Amino acid sequence: MTRPTSTHSQLLVHPLSYVREQRNWTQQDLVNVVARRLNTAARREKACRWERWGVVPDEDTQLALADELSVDRQTVRALGWPHWLPTGPAISVSAPWTASGAVGLLDDTAGPAMLDRRGFLIMQAGLAAAVAERWLEAEPSKITATLQGRRVDLDLLDCFEQRLPALRRMDASLGGGSVRSLVDAELRLVTDLLRQSTYTAEVGRRLLGIAAELGRIAGWASFDAGFHAAAERYWFAALHAAHSAADRAAGANILKCMSLQLVDTERPTEALRLADAARAGAKDSPARVRAMLTTRLARTHAVLGESVACERRLAEAEKEMSRADEEASPTWASYFDHAEYSAQVAACYLLLHRHQASDRWLQQTLALQPAERSRDRATYLIWRADSVLHLGDIDHACALVAEAAPEVTATRSVRNHRRLLDIHGRLRAHRHPAVELLDQRVRSLLA
Repeated sequence: MTRPTSTHSQLLVHPLSYVREQRNWTQQDLVNVVARRLNTAARREKACRWERWGVVPDEDTQLALADELSVDRQTVRALGWPHWLPTGPAISVSAPWTASGAVGLLDDTAGPAMLDRRGFLIMQAGLAAAVAERWLEAEPSKITATLQGRRVDLDLLDCFEQRLPALRRMDASLGGGSVRSLVDAELRLVTDLLRQSTYTAEVGRRLLGIAAELGRIAGWASFDAGFHAAAERYWFAALHAAHSAADRAAGANILKCMSLQLVDTERPTEALRLADAARAGAKDSPARVRAMLTTRLARTHAVLGESVACERRLAEAEKEMSRADEEASPTWASYFDHAEYSAQVAACYLLLHRHQASDRWLQQTLALQPAERSRDRATYLIWRADSVLHLGDIDHACALVAEAAPEVTATRSVRNHRRLLDIHGRLRAHRHPAVELLDQRVRSLLA
């Protein structure tokens, strides 16, 4: 039997979930509050539909709830559902783009973000794009070491930097739910050194660079585990740290992650602005980094159904990727090898409903995929099952899902778990012997 994960029960999947938790309300309590004010029936399933099924309550219901929560009715009408709901501390987007500003954000994030169970975005629409544009325009400031305490030496820096690849590998193999606490602890330690130690300007720059990459990994692990608000907090602090370290490529990589989160949470127009800013900010980076950022931009165009723009970016990425092995790249970019490049091209064609092209690229991806990236391999097996299902090959789709299922259940990745449930649900719509066998296997794995 697979180990049950606590992630699903911990996540507050909707702003309304957060409101209920803060007031210790059950779903029945919530509908009772509304029913009492409107003199209507108090059916618990209403709350379930609002939280889990994406149903928007009517205006009278929203206003009744707003009155109970002491939210101004003008705010309700201006922001709309569910953005007017009070959802706790927001991210301070006014933090200065300085080393002290970055350290302050890191200090507010490392540790506290692990307790943030909000499984929804907390930055209002447009704010992430505004942050990306400020990052693009801001000039990196010179680091000044004014803190007193233990002096940070080069051996300690080397130790932190050498542990980063292992953390990335663990995340790729075990899933975000298994590693986010470990990465957060490492980030907390580095943040404390930034706050309490003395160091030269160069050592401070390297420490901020380490903090930026740890924040990016912690954000990715949180995103993978479904903790969207925590991911936003980590990435926002990491972006400031990368900026103060004068590392434009690292900052662009963080924006790339933020862009994908916005795609996943159905804010593709804003995602495009972030992906565009990331590529523009890293125009002088090595070819591998530019190829990675260009394929992310292409994928965002594909989400928006902009096939011509997508194809143009893919052609640019192909040229950049052809030179990727000819020049040195940052260590964090090494994962973007030909297997990952092929996967991202496949993702574009899958989104554009060009399933034969997607299937060809996914075949190449799976042939090249390193064994230790089990989470990604499961993702790409599910993507290929999606492609071949659209091509009418139910047997092959079931075989691919059956191959992916054990790896999905062995890793703590909410994103992959949802992908598995989605493809399994669509396959069950077909009456076919292979589907019946797959159904039994998936149900036993998810039990």
